[in-house]
Amino acid sequence: MSVTFKGIVPALITPMTADQDVDEAGLRTLVDRLIDAGVHGLFVLGTNGEFIALSEDEKLRIARITVDQARGRVPVIAGTGAYATRDVVALNHKMKDIGVDAVSVITPYFNGATQRELFTHYEQIARSTTLPVMLYTIPAKAGITLNVDTVRRLSEIPNIRGIKDSGGDFDRLLQLIKLRREDFAVFTGTDSMILWTLIAGGDGAVAATTNAVPSVVMSIWNHFHAGEIEAARNAQESLRALRDAFALGTMPVVLKTAAAMLGMPAGPARAPALPLDAAARDRVAQAIANYPRVH
Repeated sequence: MSVTFKGIVPALITPMTADQDVDEAGLRTLVDRLIDAGVHGLFVLGTNGEFIALSEDEKLRIARITVDQARGRVPVIAGTGAYATRDVVALNHKMKDIGVDAVSVITPYFNGATQRELFTHYEQIARSTTLPVMLYTIPAKAGITLNVDTVRRLSEIPNIRGIKDSGGDFDRLLQLIKLRREDFAVFTGTDSMILWTLIAGGDGAVAATTNAVPSVVMSIWNHFHAGEIEAARNAQESLRALRDAFALGTMPVVLKTAAAMLGMPAGPARAPALPLDAAARDRVAQAIANYPRVH
């Protein structure tokens, strides 16, 4: 399908069995429930999808299941980031064969890289695939980010079609929004900033909280586009309880716990992440008490 980067795109958790294996049935159910909720795309193998804890075979299997279950109803974007450029290039070739509609590439992590190295990394990746590429920055986890000028230069490469910025810096996001064009989208990856991104002229959000509360996140988008700004603001504000609860555990333990409590497929996060203790579980339950349960 022709991919338009726009709207609410959930960053999918990876449902797992009690033994921490990929739960195929759960993933298929999750895909259907999110599409039924009206999402505009599916983003698999991101930070909340535990990409760093998955083998390449598992990543390919998750992408294959998601593409199969989506059945072309919405585009599927797969995270393919790695430290080494050649590894990203190789995985992108395999993802194209599976049938994903686009790839998202996180900045290289742990070892750092200069802006020159980052530009060359993404340039080589983009030129080695025909798939649309979404840049992905999350400096708190990766340790580095793409500065705005580097993003500007990368945006001029034809198949680099957007950026997911998860830095939580609204002033930076405003600078990025100045770069947006019909063929270069700007998404927030910070769920507390969805409405403000839309008001500022951004294209949407890659929003992990959608796994647990899809109707709440979609209502931000729907109210905004209906001109109902106060209702959109109330929906945005209602996400705060879940977002604040994230501090109770290692990513994505709290999100998976909340999703399961609200009736979504989730299961445990993969070790070394541990389940919440009883006190933390109680606090999560209190935080999400007013959210609608998914059936």
